Amino acid sequence: MTVRVLVVEDEELAAEAHAEYVRRVDGFEVAGVARSAGEAARHLSAHPDVDLILLDMHLPDGHGLALLNRLRAAGHLCDVIAVTSARDTEVVRSAVAQGVVLYLLKPFSFATFRSKLEHYAAYREQLADIAEDVVQDDVDQAFGALRSRSAGAPLPKGMSADSLRQVTDVLRGAATGLSASEVAESIGSSRVTARRYLEHLADEGLVHRSPRYGGSGRPEVAYRWLR
Repeated sequence: MTVRVLVVEDEELAAEAHAEYVRRVDGFEVAGVARSAGEAARHLSAHPDVDLILLDMHLPDGHGLALLNRLRAAGHLCDVIAVTSARDTEVVRSAVAQGVVLYLLKPFSFATFRSKLEHYAAYREQLADIAEDVVQDDVDQAFGALRSRSAGAPLPKGMSADSLRQVTDVLRGAATGLSASEVAESIGSSRVTARRYLEHLADEGLVHRSPRYGGSGRPEVAYRWLR
C-alpha cells in the first residue's frame, strides 16, 4: 500500500527538496505540500486520507507541536515524522510525548531521509501483519522496525560533527553563497579545513557550488545552502 505524505515546511527550497525526496522512495507519494500550520490544517480537512506528515517545527503561524495538538484534537491520527533543525531537548521530549514516531534533524542527506522512510514503512508492514490480539513479541518487532539498525553513515575520517554543524550554521545564516575562505574566517579554521566540510556537504546534496568572480579575475567557488 502506498503511503500518502503531507510535507509541512515553510522554507520553499526545503519544501521542494523534501517533496522530491519522498517521490524518490518506493512506496511513498506526495499528498501535498503546506507552507504553514493553517495551510496544513486546511489540507487535512479536505484530504483526510494522509498517512504521514513530515513536520517542521518552525512555521510562520505557530510551532509544529501546536499544529500537532490541533490536528489530534480534530481527530487526525496520521503518523508524524519531525523534520526540523530544532535541537532543544524539551522540543524533542514534547514531540515524543505527542506521538511523533521519528525525529530527523537537519541537515541530512537523501540516504538518511530514505532510511527513515524505509524504517517507517517496515513499521507499517509489521503492524499490518499482526493479528488482532497481539503478543509482546509482535509489539517489540513493530516498534523495533522504527529504530535504525546502524548509526548511519559515519563522517569521513578527520571530520567532526561539531565542526560540520558550525559550517552548516554559517551557510544557513548567509544571504548569499560563501567561499571557503569566508567560512573559514567565520568558524576559526583554515581554508583547507573549511573547504573539506563544504565539499562534503555539496557531495551530500545539501549545498550548491557555483563559480564567483572577484576583482582578481580568477573565479572562486561559492557554496550556498539549499534548504
